[in-house]
Amino acid sequence: MKRIAALLLTLAVAACAGSANAPAGEVAASRSVEATPPPATRSVPASRSLARGEAALADYLVVDKSRRMLVAYNRGRPIRAYRGLQFGDAPQGHKRFQGDERTPEGLYTIDTRNPRSSYHLSLRISYPNASDRAFARQYGRSPGGDIFIHGQPTGRPGRMRGDWTDGCIALSNAEIEELWRLVPDGTPIEIRP
Repeated sequence: MKRIAALLLTLAVAACAGSANAPAGEVAASRSVEATPPPATRSVPASRSLARGEAALADYLVVDKSRRMLVAYNRGRPIRAYRGLQFGDAPQGHKRFQGDERTPEGLYTIDTRNPRSSYHLSLRISYPNASDRAFARQYGRSPGGDIFIHGQPTGRPGRMRGDWTDGCIALSNAEIEELWRLVPDGTPIEIRP
């Protein structure tokens, strides 16, 4: 418990200090996957699917927007990686207002799931938090909400091209099915620029 509290404090301090937005784009072959992983992590598994008999649930998720990658961790060990994430039409920068088509950045949780979504399975991200609401309020705007990790539009075959969500994180339908099984409600998710 102390370790989690220390991690949250470190993240809060880092968020207050601000960070430069990295350009969005595909994963560059020369880039390292290890940019500031959670404690006790060293590498990302090459496999994108569950090994037979594997039952480890994710207890922490990291989304790296600039690398378009989501990594699921269990006890500080990466257990699954998903690449080629799709975002909203304005993928760079932190979500500030409803309709800006950006994906939030910061520390949130997976707070519920929707098996009957308009998109193939949905895991809701707890955006907006108190800070997001306060920021939008000072401009007389809504911070928006209903940000999810989800699959492709229900009933549409294949994968849509490019960035097309309203600020959500889209995976293939097969990937969201696997992530759905791996991620319990309440799992922390860190979304990095």
